[in-house]
Amino acid sequence: MTTGAPPQRADWRVWTGLAVLALPTLLVSMDISILFLALPRLSEDLGAGGIQQLWIMDIYGFVLSGFLITMGTLGDRIGSKRLLLMGGGAFGVLSAVAAFSSSPEMLITCRALLGIAGATLMPSGYALIRNMFLDDKQRSIGFAVFITCIMAGGTVGPVLGGILLGRFWWGSCFLIGVPVMLLLLVAGPLLLPENRNPQAGRLDLVSVALSLLAILPVVYGFKELSRSGLEATPVSVGLAGVAFAVLFVVRELRSPEPLLDIRLFANRTFAGALVIMLLGSFLTAGMMLLFVQYLQLVKELSPLRAGVYMIPTGVATALGVMLAPLLARRLRAAYVIAIGLCVAVVGLVILTQVGPGTSVVVSLGAVVITNMGVGPFVTLSTEVIQGAVPPQKAGSAGAVSQTSGEGGVALGLAVLGGIGIAVYGSRVVIPSGLPAGAADATKESLAGATAAAARLPAAQGHALLTNAQHAFTSAMNVVAVIVAVLAALLAVIAATTLRDAERPGEGAPVEEAGESARVAPVES
Repeated sequence: MTTGAPPQRADWRVWTGLAVLALPTLLVSMDISILFLALPRLSEDLGAGGIQQLWIMDIYGFVLSGFLITMGTLGDRIGSKRLLLMGGGAFGVLSAVAAFSSSPEMLITCRALLGIAGATLMPSGYALIRNMFLDDKQRSIGFAVFITCIMAGGTVGPVLGGILLGRFWWGSCFLIGVPVMLLLLVAGPLLLPENRNPQAGRLDLVSVALSLLAILPVVYGFKELSRSGLEATPVSVGLAGVAFAVLFVVRELRSPEPLLDIRLFANRTFAGALVIMLLGSFLTAGMMLLFVQYLQLVKELSPLRAGVYMIPTGVATALGVMLAPLLARRLRAAYVIAIGLCVAVVGLVILTQVGPGTSVVVSLGAVVITNMGVGPFVTLSTEVIQGAVPPQKAGSAGAVSQTSGEGGVALGLAVLGGIGIAVYGSRVVIPSGLPAGAADATKESLAGATAAAARLPAAQGHALLTNAQHAFTSAMNVVAVIVAVLAALLAVIAATTLRDAERPGEGAPVEEAGESARVAPVES
């Protein structure tokens, strides 16, 4: 509760500045999902194999999540606006280079560098919004708009990608980043205030290195295990990443100016919200990757038609996001998230029964139900995380929140995508008499089978493609079972760990890890 004169309310300049922040954030989030529809076409154009396709899809999210905490801390030191503009400029240039990639390796490299540039935008946005809006209710609206853009990127991406691919080549999906970042560079200096902590210490480069040495080996281990099974090399590299993670935690606990304040995790509400963000993003991204490929390669829809079919999923996500804060005024955030995840389980159970001959309306309806159910966890988990830290740590909390979310997306694409590849490879039946090259391509991926079938005689190609489509759908069913179990488990975690997050107007501040911090109410 506040006393004295009411805080100054935001004017048109502040709201316009919010729009300037929201648009590039939408783009950065969208850059993960926009390739869902472009993947088959660019894979054929660049000759990318199944594992290269996974790298193209998820290296961006992994690198972005790996650098979010570093960039959040760096923004405190050099200024959030300055970092935002530097990152936006780099993102625009790299988007143009990625559009004209001539090999899978070049595109993977560009995607990795785009992840570094993109990591500057989200933490800077959280810090700037906290500084721009002095009124609590308006600040809540500002965060809601920002979070909605982050969430909407995942659903807008496939739609916009389908529209672009219906008229242009796959590189157009990257070129849209150029004018957006130009707008940021022109309008940002005029509309956005600087936000810098004058008492911030130096950036701990050792902690930065340890954080990357913890994340990247674990990423490599997951990817190699998904490709080749339980082997010594990926297990050893993954365990090395875990060892570096332990060293990182020890250093942060001893540092007077940590890159990441580990003590925040002592708050069960804070830690629980992060787990929900991580696993919720994990299951959502992995399932969407397979479903978009199902639309294009099993139901044989064009990229444009597949994009149009994805519009209802975006609307469902938006409904889930917008309804969640309203419901949280009457129910605790824990229960709203848990109920939403139970709704998602219903949609996932339907997806376990989808086959190649299932109507698109049925399969799409299942995904709509799923997306509406997962919408609440993003909005409410983010608000709970922000409310569980002091105001001066809002940027760091935003970075941690997005690290968890983006890391979950990347892990979902790698792990669930890898499981899908493994199940597909084990179940696809190769017709007799198939050329060796076509057989190898078919075993690797459905996209490879589709390309191989197009080069075979009609009857042989049809038999090959039918077998491959059945194998892929079976793999999608298996992943849907895994995701449904995870969603049910996550509902239990939400109901138990977030029950201390109060409704608006309830509860008193709580002490956390030796310093004052409040568990904020979830507001719209």
